[in-house]
Order: sequence, then structure tokens, then C-alpha cells
Amino acid sequence: MPSQLSPLPWPEIFFYWLLSLGSHFYSFYQLHKFSKEHEAGLQREFQLENGLFKSFKRDPSDFEWSFWTEWARKSLLWTLVGHGVLSRLAAIFHPKLKVLALTMFDFLAASSLLGFKGVGVLLLQLSVAFSAAQLRKPSWAWITNLLLLSTIHIQPLQDIQRGWYSTEEEYYLLLFSVAVCGLRFISFSLEHCWSPLECSRVAHLFWLFSYTFYHPFFYNGPIITFKAYAEQMRKSADENSGEESVFGYVLVRSVRVILWWILAEYMIHVMYMHSIHSNETYIELLPPWALEPEMISAPCLLSASGGLALALVQFFYVKYLVLFGLPSMLATLDGLIPPKLPRCVSIMHSFTGMWRHFDEGLYRWLIRYIYVPLGGSRHGPLSKVFSTGVAFAFVCFWHGGQDYLRYWALMNWAGVLVENAIRALFASSRLHSVVEQNFSLAMRRRCAALLCAFSTAMLILSNLVFLGGTHVGRIFWKRVFIQGWSTVAPPMLTFLYCFAQVGLERTSSQP
Repeated sequence: MPSQLSPLPWPEIFFYWLLSLGSHFYSFYQLHKFSKEHEAGLQREFQLENGLFKSFKRDPSDFEWSFWTEWARKSLLWTLVGHGVLSRLAAIFHPKLKVLALTMFDFLAASSLLGFKGVGVLLLQLSVAFSAAQLRKPSWAWITNLLLLSTIHIQPLQDIQRGWYSTEEEYYLLLFSVAVCGLRFISFSLEHCWSPLECSRVAHLFWLFSYTFYHPFFYNGPIITFKAYAEQMRKSADENSGEESVFGYVLVRSVRVILWWILAEYMIHVMYMHSIHSNETYIELLPPWALEPEMISAPCLLSASGGLALALVQFFYVKYLVLFGLPSMLATLDGLIPPKLPRCVSIMHSFTGMWRHFDEGLYRWLIRYIYVPLGGSRHGPLSKVFSTGVAFAFVCFWHGGQDYLRYWALMNWAGVLVENAIRALFASSRLHSVVEQNFSLAMRRRCAALLCAFSTAMLILSNLVFLGGTHVGRIFWKRVFIQGWSTVAPPMLTFLYCFAQVGLERTSSQP
């Protein structure tokens, strides 16, 4: 991708926008039709729920969405509201005590949901991580914290912890808490090794305790480093941030989160994509990737199959706007600077951009604690390859390490390496001069979008493996690149070229 993006004629950009939006809506419509046609079968197999909207069922098959919405309804929403109210009261009446008051409230909130045994697990791991950090040896800190993280994969320990709770959902809440807190323990340990806070050991322990149990980010993120948390919370405690604009900010952000939630619920009412991708039979029935060549047309290609791929990744994006939106709003009220919310996946046209802009907190965490310490790009191409590989290996391990996650991590690693290699190739003096002499800025942008179309196709494939498993990725690969290499792949890449042009247009105006 060129460093300088040339503006294209507005009719051309309008055409790209029109084709991109049209393909999305038409694909979603085809998936909706397929969902309604097979509603009875999906109802029998996946127990579709009665919907919030008349004559519609609700697809509850996305575990993460069903899990967090149910917990929000039962208790999480109310404890988050309590955290926000306490934060504002403390900021107005006694800013110096705000961190202490929030820490006590957040610990009690965690105890009420996880129980004292669940919180005991976290306190034990916190103690071990804190003790290991006192040695000020990064290698020892890593070994200790990786061992702590690996406890979530030990079957006998899982059985014991399951026995503490009456439902599987309560156990999973503990599991998610341990996984996310593991990242916080690593952040604290390494920051303490590199540059500890200038305070007593007891104060260090308090800040780790506060950082660990910070309620808005406690269960699911987004991720913020210990250094950023401590510095920003200290600064907010020294300032009276009870400005009058808070009400307007909360109102606007709350309305946005509610609208995102409505959109997510609407999607699983009109498109049963999660139930469909859970059964290979229904995926094989999706029309019409593998039709006779003379029957293939662009509208046909934008059918339920394309709708399934688009719907899965779009729902994942909207879901995390909700899951990160409310916690980020509360964190901002507390004086923190949370990571930016995910960027729309439809304008993502590279593996590098996806990792950098979808979960910015996790990206920064990986860069700071894995990529840079291992050498990154400072020590040549091999160091960059190795550092990137270790970062993706850690992400795979942290997510669970299942087979489909290994394929997903390998695909992303390969995608990032190929993109970096192409970028380095075009930046070389010889090829760069040839391109400058023979291609206008506008043509360079069109060539970049064409390359991005191929990258986006592989990015979609990797996302389908992550969201649906290897069976969904295998079917996508077979229908598009094996059976449809001459009939399906070219039109698909044409539409992805339009997506890439829209993405280049949008990202060129964003920081």
C-alpha cells in the first residue's frame, strides 16, 4: 500500500461505495431468506428462541453473546452502573479517596458474582505473581505467569472449580476472569521488573489489587497496561473531574451502546448465521457457490453463502462494540484512556490493520510485552518473523490452544509476514523508482486495492476459521478457490476490491 493515497474521481468512489453497500445488503437478504426457509429444521436442532419481534425467532447459538447478555441482565449491568455512580460521587465529594472506594466496591462486586472460592483463586494467583515480580527478572516473571495461565487447562482443577458452582455459566465466568487477569499479572510483573512505581511494597500491592479487580475491565476487557492504569488513576485522583459535561457524555455514549445492542439483536432475529454455521449440512445447502459456469452471475455470488461470511464477521464487530462500549465509557469517567473501540471490519483490508485496529488494547499489550522485548523489527527480518510468531503463539495459547485456533494463528502470522514482505519489496529503491516512473498516484492506489483484495479474501478465511471452526473455513476454501476458481473467485475478488477501495478511502481520513 502506498504511503500517499491519491484521491480518486468522485464517480469512481461513489461506484465503489454503491457496490460495497449493495453487496452487503443483498447478501444479508439472501441469508435472511435461507434462514426463514429452513427455520423449522433449525428450530428442531438448535432450539431457536421466541424473538423480541413478532413472527421472528431468535438465534441464541452465539455462546459469547448469549453468555454476556444473560449476565448483564442478572447482575453485571447493575454492578457496572453502581461503579459509575460511585465514581462520580467520589470525584465530586472526595477525589483523593476515589481509587480506594472504587477498589473496595469492585472487589465486593467480583466476590458477589464469583463467590469467595472463585475470588480466592484470583487472590492466590495475584499473590504468586506479585511475589515473582519482586525478583525483578522478566524471564522468571514470564515462567510464573504462564504457569498460572496454564491452570485453566488442567482438567482435575477444572472439575474441582466446576463443583463450586450450580451452573456451567458461573464456572465460565471464573474461567474468563482468570484468563483476562492473567494478562494483567503479566503486565504488572514486567512493568515492575523494568520500572517499578516509586512507592512502598504495600502500595505496589494495593495498585496491583486495584488494577486486577477494576470492574469495567475485569471480566472481558478491553486490555489496558498496568503502567497506564496506575498513572492515569493517580492523575484522576489528584484532579476534581466533576465537570458538568459528564451527563451529556454519558447520555450520548449510552444511546450509542443501546443502538449497537439493538442492531446485534436484530441481526440474530433475521439471520440465523450461528445455527447455520454449526451444521455442515446447512452450509452445504447454502446457494449457489458451485453452480454451472453458465449459471453463475454476480448477484448469484452475493447469496446466502456470501451473506453468512459477511454476517458472521459483522456480528462479531457489533458484538464487541457493545461488550467494549459500556466498559470504555465508565473507564473514561474514571479518568482512564481506554483503547479505541473496534474499527468496522468491512473497511479492514489487511491482516496488519485487523490486528492493529480491532482490539487495540490487546495489540498494544502484545507489542509492549512480547514483540518489542524479543527484538521486533530492530534486529532484522528474522527477528521480526520470530517476534511476530511468538506473539501469535501466545494469543493462540491464551484463547485456549484448540486445533482451529492453531490454524487461525498460523494463517494470521503468515498473512502479516506476507504483507510486510510485499511492503518491503515495494519500498526497495529499485522497484520504488520503477513504480514512480510508470504509475500515477491514482493507478498505484488501484494496484494497492487489488493486492488488498487478495489479502482480504485470506483475512475472511481466517476469520471464518476463528468464528466457525475449521469446517467452515474448509468449505469456504473448497467452494471459492477449488471448485469456483474460475467462476466464483474472480467476481468475489472484484467485490473485495471495491471493499478495499472504500477501506482505503475511510482509513486515509482516520488517525
